[in-house]
Amino acid sequence: MHTDQTVPGSHATPPVLRLLIAVLPVVAASVAGGLVTRANIPIWYADLAKPGFTPPNWLFAPVWTSLYGLMAYALWRILSLPRTQPGRTAAVTLFFVQLALNSLWSFAFFGAQSPLAGLIVVIALIMAILAMIVPFWKLDRGAALLLVPYLVWVSYATLLNGAIWQLNG
Repeated sequence: MHTDQTVPGSHATPPVLRLLIAVLPVVAASVAGGLVTRANIPIWYADLAKPGFTPPNWLFAPVWTSLYGLMAYALWRILSLPRTQPGRTAAVTLFFVQLALNSLWSFAFFGAQSPLAGLIVVIALIMAILAMIVPFWKLDRGAALLLVPYLVWVSYATLLNGAIWQLNG
């Protein structure tokens, strides 16, 4: 259990600010990625050759909504730790690095209509997620475990992205 009351100057991020920091960037990444993705599904993505393990298009929105919620909650938990907690700043920084890569993937794959660019970004994203989970685990195992479904889904998405690149290259 984490408390917001510790040594003066080492308190956790205040609750309202914590909520804003955890939720708004995740929502912004989701909206930005969604806009570029939705615009290209009927125009470009629909015409791509896809492997047999491609899920139906309707599945992506609920999966990503759930994953973004888990990500925001994991960050909220880390932000509840004292600001001076060793590893906290690195964990938060890595969270935002992976979030930027997460959003960049949509622009690379759908925006640039490049499965190869998407594959490059998603491989970097997996490395960033793994790098983020390590300090999360050291700080709050519950927060780290919240990120496991995200890692699993992005790993699956990497296989899907790679297969689409191969089939359409």
